Parts: sequence; structure tokens; C-alpha cells
Amino acid sequence: MKRKALLFLLLMLAFYIGFAQKLTTGIWRGALKTGAGIEIPFNFEVSNVAGKPHLAIINADDRFKVDAISFNKDSVFIRMPLFDSEFRLKQMAGKLQGKWIRHLGDHDVAMDFIATPNTPWRIIPHAPKAAVNITGRWSATFVNDKGKSSVTIGEFNQTGNKLTGTFLTTTGDDRYLEGIVMGNTLYLSGFDGNNNYLFTGKVNGKTITQGRRYAGLASVTNWTARRDDNARLPDAYALTALKPGYKKIDFSFRDMQGKKVSLTDSRFKNKVVIVQILGSWCPNCMDETAYLVNYYKKFHPRGVEIVGLAYERTKDFNKSKASLLQLKNRFNIPYPLLITGYTASGDDPAKSLPMLAKVVGFPTTIIIDKKGNVRKIHTGFSGPGTGNYYTEFKKEFEALTNNMLAER
Repeated sequence: MKRKALLFLLLMLAFYIGFAQKLTTGIWRGALKTGAGIEIPFNFEVSNVAGKPHLAIINADDRFKVDAISFNKDSVFIRMPLFDSEFRLKQMAGKLQGKWIRHLGDHDVAMDFIATPNTPWRIIPHAPKAAVNITGRWSATFVNDKGKSSVTIGEFNQTGNKLTGTFLTTTGDDRYLEGIVMGNTLYLSGFDGNNNYLFTGKVNGKTITQGRRYAGLASVTNWTARRDDNARLPDAYALTALKPGYKKIDFSFRDMQGKKVSLTDSRFKNKVVIVQILGSWCPNCMDETAYLVNYYKKFHPRGVEIVGLAYERTKDFNKSKASLLQLKNRFNIPYPLLITGYTASGDDPAKSLPMLAKVVGFPTTIIIDKKGNVRKIHTGFSGPGTGNYYTEFKKEFEALTNNMLAER
């Protein structure tokens, strides 16, 4: 009798462990909670690949693949690729519940998280019809808690009550956002493994009022907007420059094998050179990297070189190397990535390249002609989530490349 009871317990334990180490396939709804209890929702899809669970985080047209998933009894651990963050969760009655933890070098930030399977809606189930359509371009003003304002551009596309879009700033964009319009109220949210946003606002004809942007654990920013098809951001090529008296830049940093690389090396001689100032922690840098990999394939045979200068959250070479290796493998980066040994905070980037007047944001891209002279410096990157901005950037950037390659 004891043997049968033991056998039963072992079978139940095996069943329990086997059940706990699976996730329900299909669309889930996840929600991060701010310190004030505001939900920042997003969807993700679970699938099985070769018997192992994989996730795809869904934001509008973007699918961000995640495969670093492990189990321990009823616990589930999900490590985000590229960004130093992770989910530590428990399976409870079919749901996942626990914390999303963002590692920021010298400290961590944790947010409560809950996810429900078989839940394709994002903001609210059976949402009422939209009373307005906000498709188009809007000039938006954000005011932080210290009263400092910044002007951005909202680009929205609405079909029925489904809403997608993004906000563009001088240093990049908020990437893919997705949500709905209910009545005259808009909701847009996004999560990319590093940042999380929820935008809300009331639409009144050609204006949006009572706007709120919730980000991270505690950030709340007020915003308003007005419809403006002619809204433009400052010229991204005019935000930074070389200091007076300089025509060139130079540096000597180690690549991931520890070898020093400089612009005076023979591989860069008589070449058009793109210097990418980036960080593996930077979502807009990720979008630029995806573009530059394809750009390199097209233009490298014609005489273009690219070199990436990485500014990480730490000055530790090996830790920086580990982060950059994830980026390199994720995008199959064919050009060298150098570890500067400087961080992205404070004035470190400007210290490392003292010939630059300033580094306004990440990414920053320095375009050098075949004589080694800096021709242009581009601040920020408007990625594929920005629609026409991205298309226009590619057209302009590649036209400039063609012109420089034609020079003698």
C-alpha cells in the first residue's frame, strides 16, 4: 500500500513538473504596473520551437523574439535579449505573476507584472467604437514635473478603433506603439525589453488635451498636441558638430578581441567611413544597427567601412563585451564594434572624442569622406516605426553615400 502511495506521489510530481515547465501557446496579455498601480499593457505570443517555448513580443508590426526561457518547478525565468532585464515569475492558475527587473549597472528597478493566456486584447476587451480618427501628424509638447518642455511629433495611423504610431524626438523615437481609440480617448502602449510606455489623452477636434505618458516605475509626464501636417523636428544633421579648427576625428579603442583599432588603420584609407556611436542598451541604436547591417552589405563592396563605438553602462571591458556580443549575434553585425571604456552617462562620450562639440544623444552617426574629413554628423535615428521619416532618412543617407563615393 505504501509502495502504491509512493508511486502515485511520484507520478503526480512528474505531472506537476511537466505541466509547470510549459506555457500555453497563443496570444497572451501582459501588464506591467507602475508604483501608482497604472497598468502598462502589451501582448506577446507563445509558440513551441523544437519542443521549447519561444516568445514574440507584439507592438504594432514589430515582433521581438525571446528564447531565453527557463523553468524551476512552478517558476519561470525569462531573460530579455540585448537589454539587461529579466522576468522572474510564478505560474499561478494558468497565469504568470511576478516581477520584471531592469538592471541598470549600479542598481535594479523592479515592476510588478501579470500575464494572462488566451487574451488577444491589449487595452480593454470589446472596446466601444471610436468617435474620432487621429490618423496623421501632430505637434506634441511634453512637460515634465520640473516644468521643462520638449516638442515632439506624433505620427498616428487609426483603422476603426485600432491605433498604431509613435512619437519622434530630436534623438530618436518611441518605436512601435499600439493601442485603441475609445470614444474620444486614445491609449497607446509599448514594451521593448528596455522601455515601457503608456500614453493617454482626450481628442477634441484638432487638439489633444489631458495627455499623460507613464514610463518605467514612476515617471509621469503631461502632454498636449495639435494636428499639424507640416510639423517638423530640427535638422538632425545640425544638432552637433566638430569644435572650431577641427576637420577630422581620431580615436584608438579596443575591439572585442582586445586589438586596438584607429581611423588611421589601412582598412579605412581612401574609404567613406561611417562611425556609429551606440550602446547595446539603446533601442534606437538597435534600429539603426538593423539598418546599417543591410546598408553595409550594399555599400561595402563599393568602398564604405563602418565602425561602431560602444558606450555601455559599465567601464568593465568583459561586461561590456558580453553585452555587445549579444547585439553582434542578434543582428549578424559584419563590421567592428569597439569598446570605448567610457559610459553613456554624463559627458563621457564627449570626453572620449574631444574634437566633438557635444554628443546630444544615442545613436550619433559621423560620416567621413575618402580624405578623412567629417562631412556630416547625424543625431538620433528615426526607425521603421516612424513610417515616412524612416523612408526619407534612408533615401537621403544613401544619396549622400553615392555622392561621396563618386568623389575623387
